[in-house]
Amino acid sequence: MSTDIAAANRTEIFSHVRKTLVELFELDADDVKPEARLYEDLDIDSIDAVDLVVELKQFTGRRINPDDFKSVRTIDDVVNAVERLMQH
Repeated sequence: MSTDIAAANRTEIFSHVRKTLVELFELDADDVKPEARLYEDLDIDSIDAVDLVVELKQFTGRRINPDDFKSVRTIDDVVNAVERLMQH
């Protein structure tokens, strides 16, 4: 049962990240896939990344350590980082 909850949360996180990227950066939702690279594929620069982290902080209600997002390269990495945040 906890696997279903984790999967649902993961799906919800991905949906939220996709919606946020589409709204903030006017990306095409079809381009926001788990394997999409933030910088190379989606043209998200460091300033955009800060905006994304600020929004994710509001979404999670948790303080976000910038170090948690230093290794983030893909949409899936973002989802993993948010998932870890929400588990603590």
